[in-house]
Amino acid sequence: MADRRTPWTIEDVAARLEDAATTGRRLPPVRVQGYFNCWPAFVRTEWEAFAADEKVYRPFPPSPEAIDQMLETMRWVQWLEVEQRHLVWMRAKRYGWREISIRFACCTKTAHRQWQRALQTLAEHLNEQGKL
Repeated sequence: MADRRTPWTIEDVAARLEDAATTGRRLPPVRVQGYFNCWPAFVRTEWEAFAADEKVYRPFPPSPEAIDQMLETMRWVQWLEVEQRHLVWMRAKRYGWREISIRFACCTKTAHRQWQRALQTLAEHLNEQGKL
């Protein structure tokens, strides 16, 4: 963790979790090693490209610093209970409160309070580590 002079807040932790989820989305897909394609790439016309199975949009891969920060943030989640981990990660992946409340079988206000409590737990752990 970088040397921080200010204590961690809920907003800082939420932003860091969202950055970690974004970095995770930008990672390249996992593929089986050892297989390759000898066929040349086909140049498709515009109307043929609509039926293509290939995904056209590919975001830039994350930097090594972003990956290190993501891995550090994912270690923080170990301080939470399993249900809190799912809740925090769903919110970091920008799920709406309605989907989260359906997943956890509670109302949206309760889900929001549980999310805030989980972030507060993370912030307290991080602030305790900073004092050591």
